[in-house]
Amino acid sequence: MGYKIVFFDIDGTLVNEEKQLPRDTIEALRELSKTDVEVVIATGRAPYFFKSIAEELGINSYVSLNGAYVVHQGRVLFERPIPRERLEALVAQAGQHGHPLVFEGGETYFADTDSHPHMLSSVNSLKVDLPGHDPEYWQKTNIYQAFLHCEAHEEELYAESLPGLRLVRWHKTAMDVLPEGGSKALGIEAMLQHLGIAVEEAAAFGDGLNDKEMLAAVGLGIAMGNSHPELIPHADYVTAHVDEGGIRQGLKHAGLI
Repeated sequence: MGYKIVFFDIDGTLVNEEKQLPRDTIEALRELSKTDVEVVIATGRAPYFFKSIAEELGINSYVSLNGAYVVHQGRVLFERPIPRERLEALVAQAGQHGHPLVFEGGETYFADTDSHPHMLSSVNSLKVDLPGHDPEYWQKTNIYQAFLHCEAHEEELYAESLPGLRLVRWHKTAMDVLPEGGSKALGIEAMLQHLGIAVEEAAAFGDGLNDKEMLAAVGLGIAMGNSHPELIPHADYVTAHVDEGGIRQGLKHAGLI
């Protein structure tokens, strides 16, 4: 199969645990960029959380915020904000339990706290600036995703009480909150339709729980060797660890370099 487009997750896929781009990954993507294949980032991160990575790799197209904000060569193709009434319910319940929130808009992000340790832990793990403090930010602009901060044993507090929302854990103290039915796959579908590329002509690399739908939405789903164990059954191929040439090995397997 001649693949025309490849989607790459960031954390654990393009960057390692230290949030660094391995040298071999950079070189492999430079080789890929010399072909006619479209190279696209597909991440749970907001655009302002991966700007430097995209610039270093020369990538201008992305499926961000777990599929809620999609851009091709600088043009917004698709956006799906969280409905305001769903945010209102989230804010009320998180406040009841004392769990802090970070609200992610298209251009920037704010938190309803400026010092909670769970919020500091999750945001610092991304190696990005801490959010500003504005508890009412969600009322002022479109919010595409939120971070809900709680530990795993507290998830049950929200299991049945937030209809219309989907929660996906990405950190020991934080979960992504996105619209029900939202996933990277939704954004990928919008990108493929815009470009006129068939599902069978697309490949994707991922490592996390939020990559399940993405790997199923393309012709070749590649899981990193360091993937979450629950992702492996959803992959067509398992490549090497992110720090052991996993991107290059996967691209070679796909016949792309």
